[in-house]
Amino acid sequence: MTHPLPSLSAQGLEQRLQALLLRVQQLPHHGSRPLTVGGRVAGWITPKATDCVRGIDGVRVCDEAVHVGHASVSRAVLSRRLAQMAEAMKAEGCLRGWRNELLDVIGEGRRLAAIERAAVRPLGLLTHAVHLNAWTPDGRLWVARRSESKSTDPGLWDTLVGGLSGSGEKLEESLLRESNEEAGLNPQDIETRSPLHTILRMHKQLPEGFQVEDIVVSECVLPESVAPRNLDGEVSEISAVTLNELWQMMQDGVITLEAELVIIDSLLRLHRQRL
Repeated sequence: MTHPLPSLSAQGLEQRLQALLLRVQQLPHHGSRPLTVGGRVAGWITPKATDCVRGIDGVRVCDEAVHVGHASVSRAVLSRRLAQMAEAMKAEGCLRGWRNELLDVIGEGRRLAAIERAAVRPLGLLTHAVHLNAWTPDGRLWVARRSESKSTDPGLWDTLVGGLSGSGEKLEESLLRESNEEAGLNPQDIETRSPLHTILRMHKQLPEGFQVEDIVVSECVLPESVAPRNLDGEVSEISAVTLNELWQMMQDGVITLEAELVIIDSLLRLHRQRL
C-alpha cells in the first residue's frame, strides 16, 4: 500500500502535535489529592469525590492524600471498598452516568482491584484505550462517527476502533473485542495488524475529574473485501477518507482529540519512513 500523504510537511504535523499535547499534559484540578489503593499510588481524587467518600469504612481522608485500604488488604476487599465509593459518588451526583462495566485499578504498575467505569475520572485512575488505525489498500483511512447518544464527544469522528480495556482483559483481547463490536471485524480481518504500542499517556482535566490514559495503537490495512459495520450501536457512520479530507476534518474540529493524536502519530511515522 502507498499512502498518498497530504500536502503538509512533517514540520507542520509536528507543530500540530505540539499544540495538541498542551491539551493532554495538564495537572489535576486544584485541590485534588493523591489517591492510594492498597498502599500504592493509583490516582488523583477530586475535592467533590473526596467529600463523597468521607466516612466509608476502610477509606482514610488525610490532608495530603486519600487512602483506600493498605498493603495487606486483598484485591477482593479493595474492590468492595471501591464499589462503596462509586455508589456514594453516584448518590451525590459526582459521576457521569453509570456503565455497569468494571475497569482495573492500576497502582505503580500493578493491578490492585476493579471499579465501575463511571468512577475512574473522579478518582483520576489510569485507563488504557486501545485504537485500531485501519487503512484501505489505496491509502484512505477508515474513520467512525460517534453516535449522538455517546456521553463523550457525541457526533465527532474517531478512529475506526477505539475503546477502554476492561477488567482482567489483556490489551490484545480488548482490541479484538472492540474491533468486533465497533466495526464488525473478525480476527482474520486484522491478522496483519502491527503490534500494539503506546504513543503517549494523557493527563487531562475533565468536568467530572481527571483523565489519565494510555493511548495504545495498532495499525492494519483492511482487505478490499472487508466493509466495516458497527454492531453495538455506538457508531452512526463509517467512512473511508483521503488524508487531505482528513486534514480538513481536523481543521474543522470534527475529530476527537484522541483520534487526532493517533492519526498524526501515524502520519509522522510515514514521513520518517520516506526519508
